[in-house]
Amino acid sequence: MENLLQEMADNWFVLVMFTIFIGIIIFAFRPSAKDKYEKLRSLPLRDDDVLVEDESGEK
Repeated sequence: MENLLQEMADNWFVLVMFTIFIGIIIFAFRPSAKDKYEKLRSLPLRDDDVLVEDESGEK
């Protein structure tokens, strides 16, 4: 009986983890997040001085 319960618990755990994984994938690739990710994509390549100038409105 213990083995059967353990196997059922393992199967449910795998199912829950797979569902969470699919949810994360859907959340990351949703169309409404594209603009946010476009801005964040180039953030490591930006120069800090350029960011300060852009925020103050000066060029």
